[in-house]
Amino acid sequence: MTTQAPAYASPADVAAHGPYGPGRTDRPGPLYPFQGRITADGSSGHPAEPGRYHLYASFTCPWAQRAVIVRDLAGLRDVVAVSYVDDDRDGRGWAFRERRGPDPVNGFTLLREAYDATEPGYPGHISVPVLWDRRTSRIVSNDFARIPFELGTAFAEWATTDLYPLDLRDEIEALDEEIARDLGQGVQQVARAATQEEYERRRAGVAATLDRYDARLAGRRYLFGERLTESDVQLWVILVRYDLLHNPLAGITKRPLTSYPHLWAYARDLYRIPAFRETTDFAALRLTAGPAHPGRGPMRIEVEPHQADWDAPHGREALGEEHV
Repeated sequence: MTTQAPAYASPADVAAHGPYGPGRTDRPGPLYPFQGRITADGSSGHPAEPGRYHLYASFTCPWAQRAVIVRDLAGLRDVVAVSYVDDDRDGRGWAFRERRGPDPVNGFTLLREAYDATEPGYPGHISVPVLWDRRTSRIVSNDFARIPFELGTAFAEWATTDLYPLDLRDEIEALDEEIARDLGQGVQQVARAATQEEYERRRAGVAATLDRYDARLAGRRYLFGERLTESDVQLWVILVRYDLLHNPLAGITKRPLTSYPHLWAYARDLYRIPAFRETTDFAALRLTAGPAHPGRGPMRIEVEPHQADWDAPHGREALGEEHV
């Protein structure tokens, strides 16, 4: 009996297929149109069931990593499966190649095949994370902001950790919005700034946000004290990319993450937890294109990528129990 070889896409080739984006991300309409929800009682049409759903993710995307970390922290590794697309894209979008392995669910070579299976001829953005329903052979959701919530709440029957405790849920959602606005979107807005005034204003905003969270974490182990919540995941996926990607690309500040004593120790503290460490590949987080050219748009400060020692002792044990 012969075993069929895994199906892989050809190598990323921008010369042949063009860059990803034009014609996909600039179309009218919602960028993330698949908004299905998984619920514990199945009232949404997508009941939480072990083995039914599959998460397509990427090591490069912070929001895909956020979803996988939540899944792992919640103890759902045997409940919701995950696989990874390749790090490189061309005009075809995300693809499955040998570096990250094949698509174990459908044998697709391009993630756009999952989108086309859900909406034939789908013309829009091909994003990760994607939550796939094995039973219906369709995408449930590509709503990156909500997928972690579905994973962290709908599967409570099988979960071992609650990252959205009811008594903190409103505060978690409010802090999530703040982190997404001031840091997640903030670093992107610095990179896209078209004028000197906009660049200076936006980079000052990101720097002030880092100072704010550094102060918040001075006397508490996690954002909400001794309890690790989804907000910590939301913040961490940005921090882990800051020195290697966001700051060198956008020219935000000469200060690396390592210069924020509490924030840097907090980031290392979380990195010791397997869900954070095992979903991180620093090679996938590095700057692959140069920072904005000084002659185009605002004059930016030059920031070199900084590889820090993430295994150095964090020294935060006195602030509370470590999450295990």
